[in-house]
Amino acid sequence: MSTAAHTDWQHRPAPATSGAWVDRAAEVAAVLATDAAARDRAGATPYDEVQLLKDSGLVTLLGPVEHGGGGQDWPTAYRVVREVAKADGSIGQLLGYHYLWNWAARLVGTREQWEHVEAEAARNRWFFGGAVNPRDNDVVVRDEGDTLTFTGRKSFSTGSRVSDVTVLEGVLEGSVGPDNPEGDHVFAIVPSDSAGLTFHDDWDNIGQRLTESGSVTIDGVRVPWSAAAGYVDKSFQRRVYNTLNVPTIQLVFAHFYLGIAAGALETAGTYTRTKARSWLHGGHERAVDEPYVIDTYGDLTAKLWAAEALADQVAEEGWALHSDPDAVTERDRGEHEVRVAAVKARATDVALEVANRIFEVTGARSTATSEGLDRFWRNIRTHTLHDPVAYKRREVGRFVLTGELPEPTWYS
Repeated sequence: MSTAAHTDWQHRPAPATSGAWVDRAAEVAAVLATDAAARDRAGATPYDEVQLLKDSGLVTLLGPVEHGGGGQDWPTAYRVVREVAKADGSIGQLLGYHYLWNWAARLVGTREQWEHVEAEAARNRWFFGGAVNPRDNDVVVRDEGDTLTFTGRKSFSTGSRVSDVTVLEGVLEGSVGPDNPEGDHVFAIVPSDSAGLTFHDDWDNIGQRLTESGSVTIDGVRVPWSAAAGYVDKSFQRRVYNTLNVPTIQLVFAHFYLGIAAGALETAGTYTRTKARSWLHGGHERAVDEPYVIDTYGDLTAKLWAAEALADQVAEEGWALHSDPDAVTERDRGEHEVRVAAVKARATDVALEVANRIFEVTGARSTATSEGLDRFWRNIRTHTLHDPVAYKRREVGRFVLTGELPEPTWYS
C-alpha cells in the first residue's frame, strides 16, 4: 500500500463539511483498495493502514475543532466508516471502534474527564483500542486508595497493537452483591504501552483479519481514581445517556457491514464488466447483457440502498439524543435501541446476501484467490456473529406487539 500520492493531506486544510469528510474517506478508501486482497491474505499488523487514517485526519473526525479535530457528528462518522469499509472491512471496523472508544469518555465520564480526553486525543491524533469484551467478566478492579489496579484477561481487544490508548473495563472488587449482581463497572483509558498490558498475537479468524482483535492480559495496570470514567469521590454518576454506548456501537457494526456489501457489489460489477463471460447458451455476447445478471445486480442494489437509507435515518435519530445527553429518557433510549436493532438485522441479512450472491454474476473464474472476492463474505460472516441477530429481531417484534422496550444490557 502506497500513501505517497496523499502525503499532501497534512499540508491541506482539514475538510470543513460533512460531505468533504466523506470525500476524504473516499480518498483513503482508494488507497486501501489498491492492494486490499493481498493485505487480507498477508494478515500483517496494519500499522501503515492506521497511519493512513491519522495522516488523512479521519481519526480526529469527532474531536473538537479548537484542538485540531473535525468537529463532526455521528451521522458523518457512520458514513465515513461505511466509505472506508467499502475498500477494507477490517480498517472500517477499526475506525468505527476507534470513534466509539473516543466518544466513550463523553458517554460515561464527567464533563471534566471527557473534555480532557477529547482535547488530548485530537491534539495527539490518538488511535483508540478497547479491551471491553462483555462476556469476559474476569477483570477485577482493586481500590488501592488513590489508585485502582486492573487485573485479568479479555478474549478480544480490537485495535490492540496499533492503538495509542486502550479502554479498560472491569468490576470493582467487592461491589457484587444481592442488590448489585453485576457489580460496579469501571472504565479507564490507559496508554497501550502501559506496564502490565500484554497483547497476544492470537487473532486467527476467517475474516476481519487486520483488526488486531486478539486477547489481552491485564496484570496490575494502575490508574488514578481520577481516570475512572464517571466516578466522583469513588461513586459513579449514573445517567440514562451512559447506556447509549450499545446502540451507538451497534450502528457502527451495521454501517461497516453495509460498507463491505457496497464494496463487494462495486468490485463484482467491475469484474462482470471487464472479465466475466456470458453463458454460451444464453445468446448474448457480453455478460452485462445477460437478463439474470442484470436482474441480480438490480435486486441486490435495491436492497442495499434501502438498508443504507434506513441506517442513515436512524443515525440522525441517534444524533438528536447525543446532542442533548442530559435530556435522554429511558423511553428515548429504548425506542432508539429498537430502531438500531432493526437496522442491524437488515444490514446483516442484506450484506450476507450481497457477499454470497455476487459469485452468481461473476462466474467460476472469479473464485480465484488472486481476485479476493471471498474476503467480503468472510468479513461480514465473521463479525455478524458478534451477537445473534435473532435477538435483534426479537427486540423489534416485542416492541411492535406489546410495546415492550429492551432493557439496557451489554448487547441491547
